[in-house]
Amino acid sequence: MSRRGLLEAAVLGAPALALAGCSGDGGPGWRLRLATGAPGGPYNAFGKALAAEAARTDPRLHITPLGTAASVDNLRRLGAGSADLGLAMADAAEDAVRGREPFSTRAAVTALARVYVNYTHLVVPARGPVRSVRDLAGRSVATGATGSGGQVLANRLLRVTGLTGRRSVRERPLGLAASVQALRTGAVDALIWAGGVPTPALSALTRELPLRFLPLEEQAAVLRDTYGPVYTAVTLPAGVYGLTEPVGTVGVGNYLLARSQVPQQAAREVLRVVFDRWRVLLREVTAGARLEPRFAVATGDVPLHPGAVAYYRSVYG
Repeated sequence: MSRRGLLEAAVLGAPALALAGCSGDGGPGWRLRLATGAPGGPYNAFGKALAAEAARTDPRLHITPLGTAASVDNLRRLGAGSADLGLAMADAAEDAVRGREPFSTRAAVTALARVYVNYTHLVVPARGPVRSVRDLAGRSVATGATGSGGQVLANRLLRVTGLTGRRSVRERPLGLAASVQALRTGAVDALIWAGGVPTPALSALTRELPLRFLPLEEQAAVLRDTYGPVYTAVTLPAGVYGLTEPVGTVGVGNYLLARSQVPQQAAREVLRVVFDRWRVLLREVTAGARLEPRFAVATGDVPLHPGAVAYYRSVYG
């Protein structure tokens, strides 16, 4: 069935959700907790920007950003009801709704939009001996913070490359800031990071330490064959990070998610802010990105929230 057909079916079949806080002519008001990521990271920046733009443009909508370990942590919070909205990488979100590792049960989460694409950065010192992913065997690699979607992706990337068993890397579960510091000091031989382009922390590091960004075209194809279309082939463009030529790598979408219990009208208002102010929301996250409905509704196995379905149908037909 086409995505349009799915939208129509969801609108017709979606149960009515009660609105909270109705107040006469002022209409309903909502207080929503948004699970983001670590301070200084792109999810945290997006969440703070969304909260600020909602407060500035819609007095009924109160969004409180929560600092978290990112994707996996956010999905668990949504499932437990300690957050109403959350950001997560597409692969972790699909694992959650299917109940696959690292999740022990299916999470009742829904998507509002795919907001932008993460680019996988596998970074090593340019003057070091590592020139391909396979050269990482036995070396120390920063693979992302515990509870992050980046760690899920890093583990899969190493697995499909054959870096298991006797060829395993020594994984260091570090967030971006700690990973950058560890690479700077030589405490790790490589870091794996999935984020927007350019990632400011990596741009800053290139001014201190010559870096090599390892190509991952082969791994992108294997990941897609193994885990499905959440993984795509993308390119770090020439010029970014001082690259003299493009570098192929792995892309994975980022979803803005909601608990299914979030009222439909609240979900619609969140999306109205997102689409009205996307240039502001993405400015600090990934350069040159656009938010378009035809990509925003592409949330794979994660079902759209009924309020999101109603929003897209009312605005875009």
